[in-house]
Amino acid sequence: MALLPTRTKYRKVMRGKVKGNATRGNYVAFGSAGLQVLEPGWITGRQIEAARVTLSRAVGRSGKYWIRIFPHKPVSSKPLETRQGGGKGEPEFWVAVVKPGAVLFEVGGLPLSDARVALAKAASKMGLRCRMVERQHEVG
Repeated sequence: MALLPTRTKYRKVMRGKVKGNATRGNYVAFGSAGLQVLEPGWITGRQIEAARVTLSRAVGRSGKYWIRIFPHKPVSSKPLETRQGGGKGEPEFWVAVVKPGAVLFEVGGLPLSDARVALAKAASKMGLRCRMVERQHEVG
């Protein structure tokens, strides 16, 4: 199952730059623990799907998991051994643009030791360095 938007305003977008840290989506909001990315970059729809399958197997029926990112950006490429010119290549795959501090996945309803194992398995599917973060409980 490919992860991509149902429709977009433009078929092709420019690459852009990933600057700064995440100011939104940078804390655990739903579960008890989350997977936080430590460096800027792109995460493909295939990587998200691979991590989702891993998380669903690791969490099992006892817990629940949330996916906090979605691949909205198309990445195009020209075919191999093609001469220059002729416009921009066709969209090949979709990526989610992530900044350092963004929480990618969350898990809840299971012990912290099991959550650590599940998120470590999901982190191995990402192409970026990640760490586990716990939910900050508000006082009062």
